Amino acid sequence: MRAGRGRGCVLVALAVAALAVQAVPATARAAPAGSEVVTWGASADRLGEGVPDRAYRLVVHTSVGGSDLRVRLSNAFGDRPVTFDSVYAGVQEAGAGLVRGSNRQLVFGGARSVTVPAGATVTSDPLPGRVAAGTNLVVSVHSPDAAGPATGHGMSMQTSYVSQGDHTAEDSPANWGGTIGSWFYLDAVTVRASPGTGAVAALGDSITDGWQSSTDLNRRWPDYLARRLRQSTTTTVKGVANEGISGNKVLADGAGQSALHRLDRDVLSHPGVCTVFLFEGVNDIKAHTGVTAQDMIAGYREVVRRAHAAGKRVVGATVGPFKGWSEWDPEAEAVRQEVNAFIRDSGVFDAVTDFDRALRSPYDHERILPFFDGGDHLHPNDKGMQAMADAVDLNSLDCSASSASAKL
Repeated sequence: MRAGRGRGCVLVALAVAALAVQAVPATARAAPAGSEVVTWGASADRLGEGVPDRAYRLVVHTSVGGSDLRVRLSNAFGDRPVTFDSVYAGVQEAGAGLVRGSNRQLVFGGARSVTVPAGATVTSDPLPGRVAAGTNLVVSVHSPDAAGPATGHGMSMQTSYVSQGDHTAEDSPANWGGTIGSWFYLDAVTVRASPGTGAVAALGDSITDGWQSSTDLNRRWPDYLARRLRQSTTTTVKGVANEGISGNKVLADGAGQSALHRLDRDVLSHPGVCTVFLFEGVNDIKAHTGVTAQDMIAGYREVVRRAHAAGKRVVGATVGPFKGWSEWDPEAEAVRQEVNAFIRDSGVFDAVTDFDRALRSPYDHERILPFFDGGDHLHPNDKGMQAMADAVDLNSLDCSASSASAKL
């Protein structure tokens, strides 16, 4: 046998084992141990119109490994109920093809079908077996009656797949000829991890969402952060939920609901989240709508107040440089500088990550370092995304760290 083929067989076997079910009589199973924690998340938004009898094969990347996988389906922006009659989870082999034997059906209250009311979410029953950290998990969903506004996440930076008709149970990619760059209806995946394991939710805009990072390679800054956390022996935070939306603002709805309006659903509702990482504001500042630094500061204080009330830590990140972007001007820069001074020095946040200093050019602090520039002078490239993740003090995310008595 050739070495390459042998290695491939080993990888396939490991992938199958990652979602394998041990046959244990129900009466002999011990009560679940460990902590339920989000391993993947994506913010919900309105995403076109639902199509009946359509199936989606959605590729997502886990941050923390564990057992008893659950998925959350969202109809948050729907104006009528939507039914899902077939939902499966498996491991990606290549493209729309799954590792043979890894694709298994999820149920909801013991039933294969579930109807999600307008404006609501539903979480599946736990799926026995384990899923590894850093896995390309594939969640396949089919709806016989989808119509009206669909809920999903528009800019995934990940290729997923679509078919007409229900092919969710199939390992083969044969019937999944269509490709999409969005995640429909799925907004979270959780697992049961080691006791005490926690997660961080990154609340942000297109930079957090990953624009200008490489598609299908998981090089958004929260992805790099997840890899650092996985290797760390000093923190119990292992899960990362990316709750960025391209174009999102702290104060105003538009590209998705504002950070203030979506905080509860997209961040505080996820199991295991003990830290909110707030990196947002550039879209408010550069929009020239009259938003002042004091307006921004009031918005930040409100996020911190509500997160603290929910028992979460809050790490604030400074707003990065964007001189050279078409909407930059000295007035917007002045607001950015005032906002960043507040984030650094006010003591409102439990910890601060200085993305401004990590990204800016030493020769012009108003510009992103060319080596990190994705090309539009606002969004970092892969190297910039990695530099951002490297700037985060991992211990500042830790659930056991005490929260500051915020100066609100």
